Amino acid sequence: MAEHTCSPAIELGTDVGGFFREAVDETVERGGYEASEATVTYVGALLADYAKPGQLNQETLARPVTFLLSEARQATGLERFERLRTLGDGVLYISSFFREHLERRGVEVHYIYQVGASAYESASAMMGHDQSGLDVFGELSHKFEMFTALLSDVAEKMRARQVATPSDVLKLYERWTKTGSARLAEELARQGLTPVVGNGTIH
Repeated sequence: MAEHTCSPAIELGTDVGGFFREAVDETVERGGYEASEATVTYVGALLADYAKPGQLNQETLARPVTFLLSEARQATGLERFERLRTLGDGVLYISSFFREHLERRGVEVHYIYQVGASAYESASAMMGHDQSGLDVFGELSHKFEMFTALLSDVAEKMRARQVATPSDVLKLYERWTKTGSARLAEELARQGLTPVVGNGTIH
């Protein structure tokens, strides 16, 4: 991917994993998302990994995802599993944090969701599960769209935290007019502005 406009800057602290786990936990509780603790932990770690410089998988969506999925399924053993997992992770992350970029490229987002879910489903099928029935990849597959909504909410929270100048407030408002995000509306309210749905104004 050549550009990532409107992406949230990530302030890296001493405990990146803890930061993202806390952000995901708060969003799950606040948004009423139904997800197992194991899968919440996994997606928190996924975000921490992608926050590290150079960790964004440039191959994901740089080539047709159907080709990537086909290549992953043709691989064998550990390589097959890692390709499937990496594709699922990449699609989940990019379709959550960079959905607008995909839409500008004319990518059908729900089609991308299907590919990500299929990659996770195939990864799940390769794993044996203990008696507890723990199946992180199966849950990610079956609830793929829900998890993109969850991570999109996390992304909006991070964007809201970046507001420091009048220019930032304006950018936040412009994004709110496009997304209608409740998270962004709350931050605008904290800045003393009340967004009004329907006429594109603030008070």
